[in-house]
Order: sequence, then C-alpha cells, then structure tokens
Amino acid sequence: MSKSLKKRAKKVGAAPGTLMHLGRERGGSVAIEVIEYDPEHLQKRQVQDVGELFPSHPPPLITWVNVEGLPDAHLLQRFGTGFGIHPLVLEDVLATDQRAKADDYGSYLFVVLKMLAAGEKGAEIRSEQVSFVLGERLLISFQEGIDGDVFGPVRARLENPQGQLRARGADHLLYALMDITVDNYYLVLEALEDKIEALEDEVLVNASTATVQEINRLKREMLFLHKAVWPLRETVGSLQRRDSHLIEEGTSIFLRDLYDHTVQVLDTLETLREMLSGLLDIYLSSVSNRLNVAMKFLTVIATIFMPLSFICGVYGMNFKFAGA
Repeated sequence: MSKSLKKRAKKVGAAPGTLMHLGRERGGSVAIEVIEYDPEHLQKRQVQDVGELFPSHPPPLITWVNVEGLPDAHLLQRFGTGFGIHPLVLEDVLATDQRAKADDYGSYLFVVLKMLAAGEKGAEIRSEQVSFVLGERLLISFQEGIDGDVFGPVRARLENPQGQLRARGADHLLYALMDITVDNYYLVLEALEDKIEALEDEVLVNASTATVQEINRLKREMLFLHKAVWPLRETVGSLQRRDSHLIEEGTSIFLRDLYDHTVQVLDTLETLREMLSGLLDIYLSSVSNRLNVAMKFLTVIATIFMPLSFICGVYGMNFKFAGA
C-alpha cells in the first residue's frame, strides 16, 4: 500500500471536516505574507499573529494573503473562523493529495492545483499542492512550503503601478497565479523531453538495464503528471464559464487563454508518453537483434567445428579388424 493510501486509511471513520494532515510531512515553520494594493497603493507585510488578518469584509484594498507552509489544525481553524471558510475546505487544504478542482461556496471559490518544478539530473519532479480561496477583493493561497514557489513574476508585476494586474480585481490575481503555475509546466515538460532525447541515443548505441530502469522511472513521472494536469482542464473550464459572480467578464477572457495552455500541456504530455513507450519498444527490439547476432555467430562456429568433431570422433574410436 502506498504512503498516501496508508494516511488516508487513518482517517476512515472520522467526521467530515476533521482537520488531519494527509501527504508528505509538514515543515516546522509557517510564513504569512500579506500584499494589499489598488492602482495607487501597494503595501507588503509579514504577519505573525493570524488575528491581524481579519479586517472589515470586504477589505478596502485588494488583499493577497499567502501562507507558505501548511499551518497546524488549530491555526487553520482560526483562518476558517476569521474568514468564514467551510470546514470541508480546511480539510482539503490539509489533504495535499487532492486532484485539481474548483468548488463554488457562494461567497467564495475554492481552487486546488499542483505546482511543479523540474528536478535536477536524475531527480524526480518536485510538486506541491497550492490551494486558493477567492473572495470579494480577497485571495488566500496555501502552499506546502516546499522549495519556495513560482509566484515571483506575479509579485514583480504587482510592483508596476501602470500594470493591468493592479487595476483589476482579486479574480485576475487568481488567474495570474494559475497562469504562471501552468507556464512552469512547460519547463517541466522541456526537461523531460531532453531526458527522453538523451535516452533515445543511449537506446540505439549502448542500451543496458539501467536504461530500462530510467525509462520506467520516467513513465511513472508521466503518470503523475497526467494525474496532475488532466483534471486541471476541467477546473479552468468551469472558471472561464463564469459560473460564479466572483469571476468578472474581463477575467473570463484570460481564463479562456489559460484553458488553451492547459490543453497544449496535455497534448505535449501525450506526445512525450508515446515517445517513451516507443523507446521501450526500441530497447526490446535492440536486445532481440543483439541476441540474434550472437546466435548467428554461435551457429557459424558450431557449423565449422561440427565436421571436425565428427571426424575426430569416428577416427578416434578403437576398431577391431577381423583379419588381424
């Protein structure tokens, strides 16, 4: 049984909304960053006490609360009480094996997706779950806090008072964060493509058991990527259809473009999966060809020495002549 299933099994019988962490082990520290802005103002601060986050609703400025590092059950419960977040949402924040989805709770939206980063040579893809709670003029993001994030370009765009990000609402900020996350998928796929191309040369020239192990490892990563990206298409599609009043018409156009990017990622992923399956076929054919060459060589040797062995066997016998 996998580790994720074992942790899920521990929750069997618990009441819905029970806050229990599922996934890899949490880090010890939690950092809370608050960015408040409008076209004329931009304020950044680090928050130590969660109680500082609960101003009037909706807040006077568009507010982005970024929580890096999953909080414990007590701290997360304070988030739920202060912002009016449903216990089932808090439960999903702590369960970091969620599939991508978007749930409408009326006064806010809850969105989940995976943030991916390409590992070093020979290392697996690094991933973490990112959960968003979108309210009126408010966006809360929860990260697992693993190796930072990919939101740097969005933070830089917020520094520009002339940029459209400062002039739009919290829903556009949600789009921007989802867009930079999906764009980073291309970097992951590019790194995988480089590995597959290197394996192609290795399979044709000097395939070995280690080559097969690397192919199988990449196939597992492809399966993980497929599970992470496939439901994201449906998630973005539901957002761009503007089923919620929190998504403005101007943002819906950008979400349509994000939907196209998600489809492109899926198409590229399917292409790489086919290439990887083809590599395994090429390896098996290469092994079969090498075996045939070896058998051909052994057959030639056996054909040459078979007559000699026969002659030696016949004339090496002791004959008894009748006239002797």
